[in-house]
Order: sequence, then C-alpha cells, then structure tokens
Amino acid sequence: MAVGRVTEISATSETSFDDAVKQGIDRANKTLRNLQSAWVKDMNVSLDGGTIKHYRVNMEVTFLLED
Repeated sequence: MAVGRVTEISATSETSFDDAVKQGIDRANKTLRNLQSAWVKDMNVSLDGGTIKHYRVNMEVTFLLED
C-alpha cells in the first residue's frame, strides 16, 4: 500500500508561468523524495508600472511517504 502526502509550494519567475512551475518542481526535488504529481492551484503576476515583473504559481505537490 502506498501513502502520499500533499504540500503546497509557491514559486516565482521573471520569465513565464511555465518557468515558475519548473523552478518550483526543481526546488521541491531537492528536499522531497518520490514526487508524483503537481497541481497548479493559482497563477498571478506582480506588476511594476503596468509591466509584468514576476510570474507566480501556487501549487500542491504530491509525494509518496517511505516505509
């Protein structure tokens, strides 16, 4: 039987939403083992003078717990 855990993370990129997701997953891989999936819950941008400064994603990452 497999048991998983879900944790919420936030990641930011100056390039794109896709890059923010990739950076978040890459960082989660450094700390968490057995990553299985990610669900992007929310996407938003930070503006500076009407120009996009940062792309931000909030996502839930699922990983399997070890025995």
